[in-house]
Amino acid sequence: MNLARQLPFDFSPRPALGLDDFMVVPGNADAVAWLDRQVDWPNGMLAIYGPVGCGKTHLAHVWQSMSGAQIYDAADLNEETAFQWIKAQPVRPGLILEGADRSVNEAALFHLYNMIVQAEGSLLLTGADAPARWPVRLPDLASRLAVVTAVELAPPDDDLFAALLIKQFSDRQINVASDVITYLVARLERSFEMARLVVRELDQAALAGQRNVTKPLARQVLQQLESREQDI
Repeated sequence: MNLARQLPFDFSPRPALGLDDFMVVPGNADAVAWLDRQVDWPNGMLAIYGPVGCGKTHLAHVWQSMSGAQIYDAADLNEETAFQWIKAQPVRPGLILEGADRSVNEAALFHLYNMIVQAEGSLLLTGADAPARWPVRLPDLASRLAVVTAVELAPPDDDLFAALLIKQFSDRQINVASDVITYLVARLERSFEMARLVVRELDQAALAGQRNVTKPLARQVLQQLESREQDI
């Protein structure tokens, strides 16, 4: 399965092996290409970084489906779990460490890095920033992270986000007027996850009320989502 063959702007759906469709766009094309070239990762390491909602976790799950790698949260990393994670995959282990730039056990990450290299395995790191800029105090770990290949995921701009919303509606066979798209683009967080969430909520609301997706319905759904967030 070659992820990189997808043209950046054709917006055709791509199966994410059990996940929602994943779209390859300019902001994530470099990361997708690197996932296709696992054999080229220096020392078997790759980092994907970017702001919340840009698709890091989604891509991590895509790579998990492609490679059989196991996903772990960096908060669960210690020297014991690092050994257990490697031992669970004795032949060229593949691991994904989510949120690795947050407060992490540096000694454990250092040992995990070395064990991956020794086992000729692969380690995918995700975070908000490139590993070379993580506030690491352990010099040996800092020197290793400094050479990890890092690729940035950028959130979609207005035009791309509008196209993403249109694509999400089209996948559900929903025709929407341009004023609905304009209204949503002006008010939503720029993330793939938000686009999927709002389109799903609008679809359900339209079906429940036996009505079309209109600007008033979009306003109602966004108000409901905002109310839900405030109640959490």
